[in-house]
Amino acid sequence: MIGIPAVSHVLPSLEIIRQLVARGHRVTYANDPAAVEQTAAHLASTGAEPVPYTSSLPVADNNWPSDPIAAMELFLDDAIAVLPQLRAAYDQDRPDLYLYDIGSLAARALAEEQDRPVVQLSPTFVAWDGYREEVGAQLWGLPGADALRAKCASWLADCGATTKDVDTYLSLPERALALIPRAMQPNAERVDTDRVTFVGPCFGVPSAEGPSARGTWRRPDGAERVLLVSLGSAYTRQPEFYRHCLAAFGGLPGWHVVLQIGKYTDPAELGEIPENVEVHSWVPQLAILEQADAFVTHAGMGGSAEGLRTATPMIAVPQGAEQFQNADRLVGLGVAHRIDTEEATPERLRAALSALTSDPEVARRCAELSAEARAEGGTRRAVELIEQYGGFDD
Repeated sequence: MIGIPAVSHVLPSLEIIRQLVARGHRVTYANDPAAVEQTAAHLASTGAEPVPYTSSLPVADNNWPSDPIAAMELFLDDAIAVLPQLRAAYDQDRPDLYLYDIGSLAARALAEEQDRPVVQLSPTFVAWDGYREEVGAQLWGLPGADALRAKCASWLADCGATTKDVDTYLSLPERALALIPRAMQPNAERVDTDRVTFVGPCFGVPSAEGPSARGTWRRPDGAERVLLVSLGSAYTRQPEFYRHCLAAFGGLPGWHVVLQIGKYTDPAELGEIPENVEVHSWVPQLAILEQADAFVTHAGMGGSAEGLRTATPMIAVPQGAEQFQNADRLVGLGVAHRIDTEEATPERLRAALSALTSDPEVARRCAELSAEARAEGGTRRAVELIEQYGGFDD
């Protein structure tokens, strides 16, 4: 497995790795250990052998450029620097199959150079038929895009990859497992199912997983309802928003609130913490959602998928990237209200919580979509397909 050093890209595939190891496969996991401190213990618990490399992606300080072309160039430059490191690790220890995160541009080149089967694991939505014309054309029309495209084409020509077309290399993997509910995929009916299989969120396999890789949480005695507030791992420098949440939900009768503030916000900035609120820099999100009655989320794909899988109604407060699109998707599915950050007053947040948790149609849609996501197969289905693609089930 070749990953990238971003928490939201590491967590979704951890249980797949754990189960492959449990089924007797030797699994290595390449990533930058310095940049994934929050998931280091989780990675170690899978039993995979670590293969360290050094990444230049700005995940440590979350200093991502707002310009999409500049962001893409960061990933390309990282691939150019990482590929020689991966060669050094794997040229003399060639695996039977490569798995790679959608953000790892170097991994596919390495697999193609070594003529090894390769499967992409995507924790976000994938390209569909017409994606190049509908999305790619807009992207490649932005300032600086021509130079980036030429740089990528030059790298593909020389790096050993057999796929030379830039659009195909970046958006059309030979084979991919989408680790999201199909309901979250734009234009799902136009996704090439010969290339992509939706397996949904990949959580633990109850019969074999042992202790949870994502931690545990116990619902406090007397808590009638539980609300989780989390903006994920990257967009957490939001002290004013957290204060609004405390004003909205602090002291709300019957509600116990879990507030995750991330590593960029000092708890002292929040003021007095109401008795019904617990504040943490990091929480076992899935463990809480399995017991929660509502979820205030930034609508990252991981949180959105977990909210759907656990049938938890959501207040979507998007912060960046694809989260605005995800938030609208959740609203369209009938399981969420969207409130943009600048409009997230205590009054609006409280009203949204009341409306969501008192609407029987929201509860019905949450249950329906949860059942659909579970039916996609999750970890067990993903592992079976990986074994099939690698020829391990012969």
